Amino acid sequence: MTGFIRALTVWIALGFSVSAGHVATAAERDAPVIVVLGDSLSAAYGIDARQGWVSLLQARLEHEGLPHRVVNASVSGETTAGGLARLPRLLQRHTPDWVLIELGGNDGLRGLPVPELQRNLARMVALSQAAGARPVLFEMMIPSNYGPAYTGQFAKSFRTVAEASGAALVPFMLAPFATDPDAFLADGIHPRAASQPAMLNVVWATLGPLLAADARPAATASADRDGPY
Repeated sequence: MTGFIRALTVWIALGFSVSAGHVATAAERDAPVIVVLGDSLSAAYGIDARQGWVSLLQARLEHEGLPHRVVNASVSGETTAGGLARLPRLLQRHTPDWVLIELGGNDGLRGLPVPELQRNLARMVALSQAAGARPVLFEMMIPSNYGPAYTGQFAKSFRTVAEASGAALVPFMLAPFATDPDAFLADGIHPRAASQPAMLNVVWATLGPLLAADARPAATASADRDGPY
Protein backbone atom coordinates (compact mmCIF):
# COMPACT_ATOMS: atom_id res chain seq x y z
CA MET A 1 0.00 0.00 0.00
CA THR A 2 2.90 2.32 0.75
CA GLY A 3 4.16 1.89 -2.80
CA PHE A 4 0.75 2.78 -4.17
CA ILE A 5 0.46 5.90 -2.04
CA ARG A 6 3.88 7.06 -3.20
CA ALA A 7 2.93 6.29 -6.79
CA LEU A 8 -0.38 8.12 -6.40
CA THR A 9 1.41 11.21 -5.12
CA VAL A 10 3.77 11.38 -8.09
CA TRP A 11 1.09 10.31 -10.54
CA ILE A 12 -1.27 13.17 -9.71
CA ALA A 13 1.56 15.70 -9.37
CA LEU A 14 3.01 14.92 -12.77
CA GLY A 15 -0.28 15.08 -14.62
CA PHE A 16 -0.90 14.17 -18.21
CA SER A 17 -0.92 16.07 -21.47
CA VAL A 18 -3.97 17.61 -23.10
CA SER A 19 -6.14 15.27 -25.15
CA ALA A 20 -8.22 17.49 -27.40
CA GLY A 21 -11.43 16.40 -29.06
CA HIS A 22 -11.40 15.93 -32.83
CA VAL A 23 -13.09 18.35 -35.21
CA ALA A 24 -16.76 17.48 -35.25
CA THR A 25 -18.70 16.69 -38.39
CA ALA A 26 -22.03 18.38 -39.06
CA ALA A 27 -23.87 15.36 -37.65
CA GLU A 28 -21.72 15.28 -34.55
CA ARG A 29 -22.34 18.95 -33.88
CA ASP A 30 -26.02 18.10 -33.41
CA ALA A 31 -25.18 15.45 -30.79
CA PRO A 32 -25.24 16.12 -27.04
CA VAL A 33 -21.73 17.07 -25.87
CA ILE A 34 -19.88 15.77 -22.83
CA VAL A 35 -16.87 17.88 -21.80
CA VAL A 36 -14.31 16.16 -19.57
CA LEU A 37 -12.51 18.79 -17.48
CA GLY A 38 -9.75 16.89 -15.74
CA ASP A 39 -6.11 16.46 -14.82
CA SER A 40 -3.84 13.41 -15.09
CA LEU A 41 -6.56 10.88 -14.44
CA SER A 42 -8.40 11.84 -17.62
CA ALA A 43 -5.57 11.37 -20.11
CA ALA A 44 -3.70 8.34 -21.43
CA TYR A 45 -0.12 8.86 -20.28
CA GLY A 46 2.26 6.20 -21.57
CA ILE A 47 -0.34 4.41 -23.67
CA ASP A 48 -2.16 5.02 -26.93
CA ALA A 49 -4.71 7.79 -26.38
CA ARG A 50 -7.36 5.53 -27.89
CA GLN A 51 -6.88 3.19 -24.93
CA GLY A 52 -7.58 5.84 -22.27
CA TRP A 53 -10.83 5.82 -20.34
CA VAL A 54 -12.11 8.99 -22.04
CA SER A 55 -11.76 7.43 -25.49
CA LEU A 56 -13.28 4.24 -24.16
CA LEU A 57 -16.22 6.31 -22.93
CA GLN A 58 -16.93 7.45 -26.48
CA ALA A 59 -16.82 3.85 -27.68
CA ARG A 60 -19.14 2.77 -24.85
CA LEU A 61 -21.64 5.47 -25.75
CA GLU A 62 -21.70 4.27 -29.35
CA HIS A 63 -22.07 0.65 -28.22
CA GLU A 64 -25.03 1.62 -26.03
CA GLY A 65 -26.66 3.51 -28.86
CA LEU A 66 -26.28 6.90 -27.16
CA PRO A 67 -25.53 9.87 -29.42
CA HIS A 68 -23.24 11.86 -27.14
CA ARG A 69 -19.92 13.27 -28.34
CA VAL A 70 -17.03 13.48 -25.85
CA VAL A 71 -14.59 16.39 -25.75
CA ASN A 72 -11.55 15.83 -23.55
CA ALA A 73 -10.45 19.20 -22.15
CA SER A 74 -8.06 17.74 -19.56
CA VAL A 75 -4.72 19.45 -18.91
CA SER A 76 -1.56 18.08 -17.35
CA GLY A 77 -1.18 19.09 -13.70
CA GLU A 78 -4.45 21.03 -13.68
CA THR A 79 -5.91 22.43 -10.45
CA THR A 80 -9.43 23.49 -9.57
CA ALA A 81 -8.37 27.12 -9.98
CA GLY A 82 -7.04 26.39 -13.46
CA GLY A 83 -10.14 24.47 -14.42
CA LEU A 84 -12.34 27.27 -13.13
CA ALA A 85 -10.40 29.80 -15.21
CA ARG A 86 -10.76 27.71 -18.39
CA LEU A 87 -14.35 26.60 -17.95
CA PRO A 88 -16.19 29.69 -19.25
CA ARG A 89 -14.43 29.47 -22.59
CA LEU A 90 -15.08 25.74 -22.83
CA LEU A 91 -18.76 26.28 -22.11
CA GLN A 92 -18.96 28.96 -24.77
CA ARG A 93 -17.05 26.96 -27.35
CA HIS A 94 -18.67 23.56 -26.92
CA THR A 95 -22.08 24.37 -25.36
CA PRO A 96 -21.95 21.02 -23.54
CA ASP A 97 -24.90 19.13 -22.14
CA TRP A 98 -22.68 17.50 -19.51
CA VAL A 99 -19.47 18.60 -17.76
CA LEU A 100 -17.42 15.93 -16.01
CA ILE A 101 -15.25 17.68 -13.38
CA GLU A 102 -12.27 15.48 -12.45
CA LEU A 103 -10.11 17.95 -10.54
CA GLY A 104 -8.76 18.48 -7.05
CA GLY A 105 -5.92 15.98 -6.71
CA ASN A 106 -3.21 18.54 -7.39
CA ASP A 107 -4.86 20.98 -5.00
CA GLY A 108 -4.67 18.41 -2.23
CA LEU A 109 -1.03 17.58 -2.88
CA ARG A 110 -0.24 21.30 -2.63
CA GLY A 111 -2.12 21.61 0.63
CA LEU A 112 -4.77 23.98 -0.69
CA PRO A 113 -7.20 24.87 2.12
CA VAL A 114 -10.32 22.74 1.84
CA PRO A 115 -12.72 25.73 1.87
CA GLU A 116 -10.93 27.13 -1.18
CA LEU A 117 -11.12 23.75 -2.92
CA GLN A 118 -14.84 23.58 -2.21
CA ARG A 119 -15.42 27.11 -3.49
CA ASN A 120 -13.65 26.31 -6.76
CA LEU A 121 -15.59 23.08 -7.22
CA ALA A 122 -18.88 24.74 -6.34
CA ARG A 123 -18.20 27.58 -8.77
CA MET A 124 -17.46 25.16 -11.62
CA VAL A 125 -20.69 23.32 -10.87
CA ALA A 126 -22.64 26.58 -10.77
CA LEU A 127 -21.13 27.85 -14.04
CA SER A 128 -21.98 24.56 -15.74
CA GLN A 129 -25.55 24.65 -14.48
CA ALA A 130 -25.98 28.29 -15.49
CA ALA A 131 -24.86 27.36 -19.02
CA GLY A 132 -27.49 24.61 -19.21
CA ALA A 133 -25.05 21.74 -18.64
CA ARG A 134 -25.36 18.99 -16.03
CA PRO A 135 -22.19 18.73 -13.91
CA VAL A 136 -20.75 15.47 -12.60
CA LEU A 137 -18.07 15.65 -9.89
CA PHE A 138 -15.31 13.05 -9.57
CA GLU A 139 -14.17 12.10 -6.09
CA MET A 140 -10.43 12.44 -5.52
CA MET A 141 -8.19 11.09 -2.76
CA ILE A 142 -4.74 12.02 -1.50
CA PRO A 143 -2.13 10.07 0.49
CA SER A 144 -2.68 9.61 4.22
CA ASN A 145 0.68 11.19 5.06
CA TYR A 146 -0.99 14.58 4.65
CA GLY A 147 -2.59 13.92 8.02
CA PRO A 148 -5.95 12.38 8.91
CA ALA A 149 -7.68 15.71 9.49
CA TYR A 150 -6.77 17.20 6.11
CA THR A 151 -7.18 14.02 4.07
CA GLY A 152 -10.57 13.37 5.65
CA GLN A 153 -11.81 16.90 5.03
CA PHE A 154 -10.39 16.80 1.51
CA ALA A 155 -12.20 13.58 0.59
CA LYS A 156 -15.44 14.78 2.18
CA SER A 157 -15.39 18.05 0.22
CA PHE A 158 -16.44 16.42 -3.06
CA ARG A 159 -19.53 14.84 -1.53
CA THR A 160 -20.31 18.08 0.29
CA VAL A 161 -20.32 20.06 -2.97
CA ALA A 162 -22.25 17.36 -4.82
CA GLU A 163 -24.97 17.17 -2.17
CA ALA A 164 -25.29 20.96 -1.90
CA SER A 165 -25.56 21.45 -5.67
CA GLY A 166 -27.40 18.32 -6.75
CA ALA A 167 -24.48 17.24 -8.94
CA ALA A 168 -23.82 13.54 -9.41
CA LEU A 169 -20.66 12.12 -7.83
CA VAL A 170 -18.35 9.50 -9.37
CA PRO A 171 -16.32 7.53 -6.78
CA PHE A 172 -12.51 7.49 -6.96
CA MET A 173 -11.64 5.79 -10.24
CA LEU A 174 -8.52 3.98 -9.07
CA ALA A 175 -10.33 2.17 -6.25
CA PRO A 176 -10.80 -1.13 -8.13
CA PHE A 177 -7.04 -1.67 -8.57
CA ALA A 178 -5.37 0.82 -6.21
CA THR A 179 -3.40 -1.83 -4.30
CA ASP A 180 -2.39 -3.88 -7.36
CA PRO A 181 1.07 -2.89 -8.62
CA ASP A 182 0.49 -4.83 -11.83
CA ALA A 183 -2.28 -2.40 -12.73
CA PHE A 184 0.30 0.34 -13.29
CA LEU A 185 3.00 0.94 -15.87
CA ALA A 186 6.64 0.10 -15.15
CA ASP A 187 7.07 3.48 -13.46
CA GLY A 188 4.59 2.36 -10.82
CA ILE A 189 2.65 5.57 -11.29
CA HIS A 190 0.40 5.51 -14.33
CA PRO A 191 -2.44 3.02 -14.93
CA ARG A 192 -1.82 0.55 -17.72
CA ALA A 193 -4.02 0.31 -20.77
CA ALA A 194 -5.49 -2.83 -19.21
CA SER A 195 -6.61 -0.74 -16.21
CA GLN A 196 -8.50 1.85 -18.23
CA PRO A 197 -11.68 -0.24 -18.69
CA ALA A 198 -11.92 -0.59 -14.90
CA MET A 199 -11.70 3.20 -14.59
CA LEU A 200 -14.44 3.58 -17.18
CA ASN A 201 -16.62 1.06 -15.36
CA VAL A 202 -16.49 3.21 -12.23
CA VAL A 203 -17.53 6.26 -14.26
CA TRP A 204 -20.20 4.39 -16.20
CA ALA A 205 -21.90 3.06 -13.05
CA THR A 206 -22.83 6.67 -12.24
CA LEU A 207 -22.90 8.32 -15.66
CA GLY A 208 -24.51 5.60 -17.77
CA PRO A 209 -27.92 5.61 -16.06
CA LEU A 210 -27.99 9.42 -16.13
CA LEU A 211 -27.34 9.56 -19.86
CA ALA A 212 -29.85 6.79 -20.57
CA ALA A 213 -32.54 8.56 -18.54
CA ASP A 214 -31.71 11.84 -20.26
CA ALA A 215 -32.04 10.25 -23.70
CA ARG A 216 -35.30 8.44 -22.92
CA PRO A 217 -37.65 11.48 -23.09
CA ALA A 218 -36.15 12.52 -26.44
CA ALA A 219 -36.63 9.02 -27.82
CA THR A 220 -40.23 8.95 -26.56
CA ALA A 221 -40.97 12.32 -28.11
CA SER A 222 -39.48 11.17 -31.41
CA ALA A 223 -41.62 8.04 -31.35
CA ASP A 224 -44.73 10.12 -30.72
CA ARG A 225 -43.93 12.38 -33.66
CA ASP A 226 -43.36 9.39 -35.93
CA GLY A 227 -46.45 7.52 -34.80
CA PRO A 228 -49.30 6.45 -37.13
CA TYR A 229 -51.60 9.23 -35.99
